[in-house]
Amino acid sequence: MVLRLAIISLCCTSLFAQEAPRKDSVRVLNEVIVNAYSYNHSLRESPVALGIIGAKEIARFNPVSILSAVNTIPGVRMEERSPGSYRFSIRGSTLRSPFGVRNVKFYWNGLPLTDGGGNTYLNLLDVDAIARAEIIKGPGASLYGAGTGGVVLLTSPINKQNQVQVATSGGSFGLQRYQTSAFLGNSKARVFVNYAHQQADGYRQQTAMRRDVLNTQGEFSLGSKSTLQTTVFYTDIYYQTPGGLTLSQYNTDPRQARPPSKTTAGAVQQQAAVRNKTIYGGASYDYQWNDKWSTKAGLYYSYTDFTNPSILNYERRNEYNWGGRTTTQYEFEGNKVKGKLTFGLEFQNFFSPLTDYGNKLGVQDTLQTDDRLYSRFLIGFTQLELELPEKFFLTVGSSANFLNYKFNRVGGIPPIGEQTRHFEPVVSPRLALLKKFNESFSLFTSISKGFSPPSLAEVRPSSGVYNNSLAPEQGISYELGVRGSIFKNISFDVVAYDFELSQTIVSQNGGQYFINAGNTSQKGLETSLSWQQDFSSAIFSNLKIWTSGNFTKYRFVNYAHDGVSYSGNQITGTPANTVAIGADILLAKTFYCNLTTYSAGRIPLNDANTDFASAYFLAGARIGYKNQIRSKTPLEFFAGVDNAFDQRYSLGNDINAVGSRYYNAATARNFYFGLKITPKLN
Repeated sequence: MVLRLAIISLCCTSLFAQEAPRKDSVRVLNEVIVNAYSYNHSLRESPVALGIIGAKEIARFNPVSILSAVNTIPGVRMEERSPGSYRFSIRGSTLRSPFGVRNVKFYWNGLPLTDGGGNTYLNLLDVDAIARAEIIKGPGASLYGAGTGGVVLLTSPINKQNQVQVATSGGSFGLQRYQTSAFLGNSKARVFVNYAHQQADGYRQQTAMRRDVLNTQGEFSLGSKSTLQTTVFYTDIYYQTPGGLTLSQYNTDPRQARPPSKTTAGAVQQQAAVRNKTIYGGASYDYQWNDKWSTKAGLYYSYTDFTNPSILNYERRNEYNWGGRTTTQYEFEGNKVKGKLTFGLEFQNFFSPLTDYGNKLGVQDTLQTDDRLYSRFLIGFTQLELELPEKFFLTVGSSANFLNYKFNRVGGIPPIGEQTRHFEPVVSPRLALLKKFNESFSLFTSISKGFSPPSLAEVRPSSGVYNNSLAPEQGISYELGVRGSIFKNISFDVVAYDFELSQTIVSQNGGQYFINAGNTSQKGLETSLSWQQDFSSAIFSNLKIWTSGNFTKYRFVNYAHDGVSYSGNQITGTPANTVAIGADILLAKTFYCNLTTYSAGRIPLNDANTDFASAYFLAGARIGYKNQIRSKTPLEFFAGVDNAFDQRYSLGNDINAVGSRYYNAATARNFYFGLKITPKLN
């Protein structure tokens, strides 16, 4: 309550002063520019709780994924149930994700990556195709549409220098990775092409994976006022799924796949796995009408061929997804106020034939269900940004969301026929205010409303039973944050938040069906602190020490199911506290060492809070050598270790699992090594 009063008080502070804005006398070097909410301002002038991961942060870890880099951002958690199978949550949104990525909206180079059914295949992207990730924490509905968990903006690299890159790496448990890319072009046209192959045997039984990715990104100047961006990728990924273990099985042999039971075969016998072939293509056209007006319009299309023999059934589906997004901006400036008006539309259309069969030892058997899923989503949004006297920055935005689902069962288990769902239009406003005291200190606050309808995977889950009554989540988020620097080499970012959610959607029986679980209260404190120093010594070049932490109180409120009350219990699937600590050392400008630790508290595995996954502590390191060889060609050798203390822990737990099969054992101590060479071209 105190946090909410403080936020409302600050938002209602007098916004206009008599003194005209003064030009900053000091310009901070290497200031981070924020693209989220179309700000295009420095982070210290952007009233948003945000985590940013760049190429430097990704390169601190094993080059197989962005998981470790993501988990250094407070309030954000990425999990791997088995190699290639990811979960991604922001501020507790794991509650809705027994597997996969839901309730977090992803964009790829400015266009929706999350499909019209609310699902995101994050495992389709190669780590070398990601140059930057901006993670918006909390509801982003005012500009990005449905979703209470947050928004992630992913962009691929475009280098002004013509060059090629060849890299290879390997490691424990059969890890192999081969990657090559090229940046080509001139001032009028530039193209990035990347191919990567990755495979591993996995730590557990039935966890082998293989992935091939080819992606391209282009930027073309069509004149002094217009540019065209294109993006295309094709991914073929196969990964086995071992299934969750009971505590007894996990303690006896954490490497085993789910064994057979009296009623079902095990994961190995059923050859449980996922095969996903997806092609995604998009184009965005940017036109600068004059010095005040500009428009950006983009279209995209994707097709997915998805096959999933699981322990209980054999699923086949095709997904056709297309849509577009357009934004128009008007920039203005008066005597005391300048600002920007942004407005636009986003549309998504989704269609998927989905057929379930019996699984007879990995072979498709008799038909169970034959369904057709349809979704149409439209958002209209507008946002006004004002730079006011006395260095106040105000944002007022809102969106209107329209969503329709249609489900048609054409064969298999009754009831046969068509059902439709027209969700009531929802208006989602956002108000944010920032006061910049100087180049070293700013204070911000925001109030935003989130709206998140059930995804198609929730209204039609793995059980095959369609639930047309599942209600959307709606909630209000209050934030109060402070960020800045001390002595120029110490930076900090602290955000307190209170997110009150109603009609919370909760996974039951390991994702076989979903229910609305009343209300949840999600309060937390996110902190980041870093110190960095350059040295003139010929040996010791640079040292950076940093830490980030997330401290929460997430509770169910007014939640009862099957006559049992869970009110007051800790929200399922999320640790109360996480802390990451790291050190980056550069020696003689050529040798580097990156050290990282990550700790997470106990994780409740069921709504009753009777079962918990143990807390764990991880440590890892990457060391390397960077230099230039003949013709000034950059060369890098590296090696590293993850889970250095060989901690036994479960990552990507199956929450509320049938038979208490919660545990997915994470990889034990493992090593990796690699080589990268980047010749420059004329």
